[in-house]
Amino acid sequence: MPHDFPTLTVVRHPLVQHKLTYIRSQDTTTENFRRLLRETTQMLAYEATKDLPTELIEITTPVATMRSPVISGKKLCFVSILRAGNGMLDGMLELLPAARVGHIGLYRDPGTLEPVEYYFKVPDDVAERDVIVVDPMLATGNSAAAALDRLKECRVQTLKLVCLLAAPEGVANVAAQHPDVPIVTAALDERLNDHGYIVPGLGDAGDRMFGTK
Repeated sequence: MPHDFPTLTVVRHPLVQHKLTYIRSQDTTTENFRRLLRETTQMLAYEATKDLPTELIEITTPVATMRSPVISGKKLCFVSILRAGNGMLDGMLELLPAARVGHIGLYRDPGTLEPVEYYFKVPDDVAERDVIVVDPMLATGNSAAAALDRLKECRVQTLKLVCLLAAPEGVANVAAQHPDVPIVTAALDERLNDHGYIVPGLGDAGDRMFGTK
């Protein structure tokens, strides 16, 4: 499915798409939903971190001495948009355990439908870090855009947004407000419905992850 969002990368790897199918299915248990989300997030993390700079260090293999690349002192911070974003943190941290973690709590005001911040906690040195924001669903994009606004106020080094699913409306919204922020996702779905849910989507990611439905 072609798209005309220059900031958007859709990861079409067969393993990602296979796991996403089962994440979407209403027959998938809470336990399996969490596991599949963690595994798929790891694969999205490969894409989101593919431009990390490296430097050569000298090592000795059992056969010879050589110079070989390692990630060069780039400080990463993952920021979860509560609560569903926490389901993606585990997968990210398994790959990059030295990263720091921040949290942003936002809820949607039922009258204005605008996001209201109720919690914000990031590392003291976040301004020195490259930040990857995680949230499974990019629906209207209002929460993601608000989170990115807040992190830009902190003058972080760079920003990326990683989500499992995106709606065209959400991508357009974030891209309009933050044209400098790359978005990585496993699928660009058809649209939002009248209730702001992604169609065909997967339902409410937080409820499915935490078994609160």
